[in-house]
Amino acid sequence: MTAPDTAASVPHPDPDAADIVRAAHGDQQAFARIVDRHLDRIHRLAWRSLDSRADAEEVAQETFLRAFGQLPDWTPGKARFSTWLYRVALNLCQDRLRRRREQVPVEDLDLADPGAAPDRTLEQDQRRQRVEQALRALPQRQREALLLCHFEGQSNAQAAQVLGVSVDALESLLARARRQLRAELAHD
Repeated sequence: MTAPDTAASVPHPDPDAADIVRAAHGDQQAFARIVDRHLDRIHRLAWRSLDSRADAEEVAQETFLRAFGQLPDWTPGKARFSTWLYRVALNLCQDRLRRRREQVPVEDLDLADPGAAPDRTLEQDQRRQRVEQALRALPQRQREALLLCHFEGQSNAQAAQVLGVSVDALESLLARARRQLRAELAHD
């Protein structure tokens, strides 16, 4: 009889733990390391959720302001700090989306490759707009699950923890999101 695999049941240590303790005691360089470690991912998640670079920058800034305020009260072991940051960012995105009265058009799209043929560039831009429109049409929880797993590279377990659902529920959200996207983009 083999011994049970205890490595699978032992949680991985939080890579931010030491910097959290230092930053909570006023070490500005420790907090800067936390920001450097997570800013790009938080900004990218907000931008994909809100379709606005300006709004994404504001959400990222507010996320880290809240994080800074919570450092002295942070309880290690409940969840990774990065998981909590994603949840804060998603909540701030949801607040902004709720306040919008009408659909805001996608702005600040990435610039097309200047060397690409104009007809190819137009086709790629139109395809990207159709995909972004189909993503915006998804129910909020499905969109968030897809953003976390597909675009942010979170594991199903990490994304489930961010969203506060079971892994099975997350997988269901992903399956429904993919099914709806396929149906929306079938003519492409």
